[in-house]
Amino acid sequence: MYTLGSLLLALLLQDQGGPGIDTASGIGILNRVAGSSLVAQLVLLALVFLSIVSWGIFLYKWWTFGRAARQSAQFLDVFRRSNKFSEVQAVCRSLEQSPLVGLFQSGYAELTAQLRQGSPDMANGPNPQKPAGRPTLKNLTGVDRALLRASGLEVNKLEHYVSFLATTASIAPFIGLFGTVWGIMGAFERIGQTGSTSLGSVAPGISEALIATAAGLAAAIPAVLFYNYLTQRTKLFASDMDDFSMEFLNIVERNFT
Repeated sequence: MYTLGSLLLALLLQDQGGPGIDTASGIGILNRVAGSSLVAQLVLLALVFLSIVSWGIFLYKWWTFGRAARQSAQFLDVFRRSNKFSEVQAVCRSLEQSPLVGLFQSGYAELTAQLRQGSPDMANGPNPQKPAGRPTLKNLTGVDRALLRASGLEVNKLEHYVSFLATTASIAPFIGLFGTVWGIMGAFERIGQTGSTSLGSVAPGISEALIATAAGLAAAIPAVLFYNYLTQRTKLFASDMDDFSMEFLNIVERNFT
């Protein structure tokens, strides 16, 4: 540990232009990566891949979540202003990115199926504003189960790909640590081969190790932030779906039981 600390201190002095060290002779990070071992390059390639995919997933989900939120607001406005469920059903196709649409269609299908068993000639779908002459809903629990099932499906859609961010946040630091250990092993191997602990013989391995560590953190930190943000947004959508389910059941109970 003392030897490793001395090597890291020497590198720090080199980066700060310490006495007796020519900083102009230092090579860039890209040149260090190009001259590193195959294992180190594979480690960095894996971390770059994880980072790119994480950013891609976040941007895609951020866009889809924003569109889902806008369409959910439009759907709720239509749902609360309509006099018939069939009117709401008519606009579902244009707002299908909203998770509330999936809930409504599932509950509406179960409601219609039960009412049609008592009124085969019903053609226009249930009308919650028409109090007289309507068949009675046989089982409100069945509608509730349909809404719960649809809610689970919609949450699964929202969580699609998000687990990759958690995986990246978990494994990226360990991949970087592996690259760090491999670089330090190379540095000590060169010490054993040359019999010298001079900075010139071990600096490439230490630099390679530090690059791997930085790359691992650069991939993991954004992934953690993205995962937490998207998870929180998913919880908000789930809460909105619960509220909508209760509102839908209240309307059904008032008009069809």
